[in-house]
Amino acid sequence: MAGSGKAREMAVIGNGIIGHGIAEIFASAGWQVSLVGRREASLAAALVKIRASLQSFVAHGLKTNGQCERAIALIRTTTKLEDAADAELVIEAVPEDMALKREIFGRLDALCGAKVVLASSSGHLASELVDRMRERSRVIATHFWYPPQLIPLVEVCAGPETARELVPRVCEILRDVGKQPVVIDKEVPGFIGNRIQFAALREAWALWAAGVASAEAIDAVVRNSIGRRLAITGPIESADVGGLDTMVAFAHFLQPSLDAAPRPAPALGRLVADGHRGLPSGRGVYDWSARDGALLLERRKEELFRWLKADRTAAGKA
Repeated sequence: MAGSGKAREMAVIGNGIIGHGIAEIFASAGWQVSLVGRREASLAAALVKIRASLQSFVAHGLKTNGQCERAIALIRTTTKLEDAADAELVIEAVPEDMALKREIFGRLDALCGAKVVLASSSGHLASELVDRMRERSRVIATHFWYPPQLIPLVEVCAGPETARELVPRVCEILRDVGKQPVVIDKEVPGFIGNRIQFAALREAWALWAAGVASAEAIDAVVRNSIGRRLAITGPIESADVGGLDTMVAFAHFLQPSLDAAPRPAPALGRLVADGHRGLPSGRGVYDWSARDGALLLERRKEELFRWLKADRTAAGKA
């Protein structure tokens, strides 16, 4: 615990794309981390990914090799859920299988002391995870965004049975490890980020499916207009800056014509049914055999590092 000279302890349940990133975040901040996975092979692969990610921080001048080695030394891997019992904080990061999540929270409830915080990193509500638990007051949602080691945001949302004092406690922990927690005051499916992201995606898909414009044109419009502004002014700020009377009047004109379908466009369902899953399969809306997906992902990572450097520079001047 803090002040005892001993590293604070936390556990991550799940070693996939979010789980190993969360382990990296906490180990980099000096916490002792138990990374719990199903198989030794997948845990070994997660450590390889963590090392590669830490080296990216070195390459960008944000960490030293010594700091990376100290972080790796603080991560222990295990296939036993029982090894999470002594942690101060446990974060679940398993695949999107609600039966599995509920089973894990039920087992953790029996294994961990009453003061241990049990958090979920997914976009699911805390109230969805507690049906097999007795100590429901210690469950909270901490929604990390991918890649968690590069995206600062964590959406924090209590359930109706969560102890009120848990929210500031968890936010303090997250700030201490370098994250930017945002508190959501009321449970809502998808929280804030995913709801706004999917509202935009629904409209983009609908415009493409209706033949209004090509995917390339739609993506270019977003990248080169609102995409540049939204990193500085969020949507509500942008509307206020533009003039609320003007924006409300335009909303009366435009909102009735926006897509409000409860399901994705059928054209997307046909692509998925035919095995076209996007970049992972080589084709989706785009034909990825004709595009360099690896280069695109590298460009995105570099832009995230640029923002991370800017964040740290601004924090140093504050």
